[in-house]
Amino acid sequence: QVQIIESGGGSAQPGGSLILSCTATKFLPGPRCMGWFRQVPGKDREQVALMNLGGSLTYYDDSVKGRFILTRGNDRDTTKDTVYLEMNSLEPEDTAMYYCTFLGVYADYYSCPRMSAAYVDWGQGTRVTVSA
Repeated sequence: QVQIIESGGGSAQPGGSLILSCTATKFLPGPRCMGWFRQVPGKDREQVALMNLGGSLTYYDDSVKGRFILTRGNDRDTTKDTVYLEMNSLEPEDTAMYYCTFLGVYADYYSCPRMSAAYVDWGQGTRVTVSA
């Protein structure tokens, strides 16, 4: 079973920055997806940024495009996959619980599913609060 370990998050002022990191402890070669969703009370979990680790695709939701950057860790480590979400120019609307997710086997190198229902493995969540 995949274990997903998140770190980072916390509080920031509007315009500030935070970095989230996520490690999935099981590594399989080939196309696989990893990234972040977020959720606020009363709403569905929504995609933030996703990366196909076997290919080169990185997807950003329009609400974070140009502000958030998703990067991968050392790809020579064959025991785990790691991604980092650098969140810049934070807005109060970014306040949410952020969840890392990992899809260890996917159909192709050129996309990732954008619906939370497609993902089975999730981290415990880390809270991000943006306020003055």
